[in-house]
Amino acid sequence: MARVIVGMSGGVDSSVTAALLKRAGHDVIGVTLNVWPDLPNMPEMRREDACCALGAVEDARRVADALDIPYYVLNFKEAFEDRVIKDFVSTYASGRTPNPCIRCNQFIKFDALLVKARQLGAAFVATGHYARIEHGTQGSEPNRLRKAADPTKDQSYVLYVMTQERLGAAMMPLGDYAKTETRRLAAELGLGVADKPESQDICFVPFKRYTEFIERYAPEVLQPGPIVDRDGTVLGEHRGIALHTVGQRRGLGVAAGQPLFVTELDVVNNAVVVGGPEELLRSTCALEDVNWIVGEAPVEPLRAMAKARYRAAEVACTVWRDGHGLRVEFELPQRAITPGQALVLYDGEYVLGGGTISR
Repeated sequence: MARVIVGMSGGVDSSVTAALLKRAGHDVIGVTLNVWPDLPNMPEMRREDACCALGAVEDARRVADALDIPYYVLNFKEAFEDRVIKDFVSTYASGRTPNPCIRCNQFIKFDALLVKARQLGAAFVATGHYARIEHGTQGSEPNRLRKAADPTKDQSYVLYVMTQERLGAAMMPLGDYAKTETRRLAAELGLGVADKPESQDICFVPFKRYTEFIERYAPEVLQPGPIVDRDGTVLGEHRGIALHTVGQRRGLGVAAGQPLFVTELDVVNNAVVVGGPEELLRSTCALEDVNWIVGEAPVEPLRAMAKARYRAAEVACTVWRDGHGLRVEFELPQRAITPGQALVLYDGEYVLGGGTISR
């Protein structure tokens, strides 16, 4: 059996992950990542359900005590602010829509944490994600990423950035469980977090609107500009393109005879372009920063299924190499394909890879 570092957020998923690995005979060490940076101008901006909150730390510590495993709180504030929070703001400011959970998985949970794991003599990092990893045999079969058994909880979309190295050092024991089973196990094991509610929002945004976070964290990125239609006619004024995203309808402050949606963010002219719902449809998109899990990304056209958002339905597509990125052509036009978001490609239950939508 191996030594395993379990990232414990204080929630039911990571707690049961630690319990399952301990029950399987592994040498388990629990850690909580303290990621919220100290911001003197926003001292109250700390969510009590976030992984860095005092309550979450105490919940994780109590679970570790119940399981009789070592437990540590690790300071990842600087790495998290640099890799996740600053990227979140700069991506919005560049006219794109970020996905901070993917960045956190890539650079914090499966890179920075793995360095700490090696320092503690651990071979694996385990998380409470709902996805399945099939570890290959060294030198022959590759590691593969598979959807969770419970389709309503599958988190493979936010894990497409997993490389062969990351997959080889990762464990996700909840991939074979439904959420109801996870809660039942927590109750049977006497873990106090069995009924703890899930946190659905971005962990470092304590407001109902992400825009309020940007307004307070980086007001300097907000420059007012015009709201225009596709012909360039000025319809109104926005307070900053970082406060808008493709597909947005509410909060535009523009009166028209039909519902208007953000169809494009024109960074060069600092303009928000709006139009009717039909103007949101796209048949193709380009991907950059591509990660292909097994082998190389396809040069020749490859049929696959694509998911453009975490909760979106999969759609049939054809994908092929285009310079340093990928070109994706959808079988049917898709609504609000959004630059900055991830598009993930599947072959049945397996993740092929994915990338960031560039245009």
